[in-house]
Amino acid sequence: MNSIVIAITGASAMQIAERSIQVLLENNQSVDLILSKGAYEVAKSERNINIPVEPNSQRDFWRQKLDTKSGKLTCYRWNDQSASIASGSHKTRGMVIVPCSMGTLGRIASGFSLDLVERCADVHLKENRPLIICPRESPLSLIHIDNLKRLAIAGASIVPPIPAWYTNPQTIDDIIDFIVVRLFDSLGEDFNYVKRWNGPNK
Repeated sequence: MNSIVIAITGASAMQIAERSIQVLLENNQSVDLILSKGAYEVAKSERNINIPVEPNSQRDFWRQKLDTKSGKLTCYRWNDQSASIASGSHKTRGMVIVPCSMGTLGRIASGFSLDLVERCADVHLKENRPLIICPRESPLSLIHIDNLKRLAIAGASIVPPIPAWYTNPQTIDDIIDFIVVRLFDSLGEDFNYVKRWNGPNK
């Protein structure tokens, strides 16, 4: 089975990324994982965790933290431009950038790839494969909006981390699960972790 690429960049809301990885692995999916250089700093600041950079050590870290042995997880260094996923000849089912910083967004929109995250996104656009952007910024400047528009025109799907209240969430985890499920809806995955809208209660 071809993999789904998950990229985590240096924006707030790493919990959504963590849950995304967990959901995929629990459903026996294959995950290629990239953290940008800035994502490690956000992990230290917001989550008080030190994520190993070395790929095998990072894989073991996530396995232990997410408490799952299922699925396939491959981790990559943020600057490994020779990685298989940096090539259009390497098949994937799609890529999700969650959360996506405005710096990463701007460079992808400009076709300017400084690291493996941006190169991988560029590959997905040029190969007409699904690219899901989960932008995490507020308020948005006109520059941000223009960059989002450019990526949407180029074929990316823009899925902001916006919760729904009709699910009657009771915890932060409920809100995160809704956002994660909506992200993967855009890839055609049907993960039944949340209540879906079926019309008003009668």
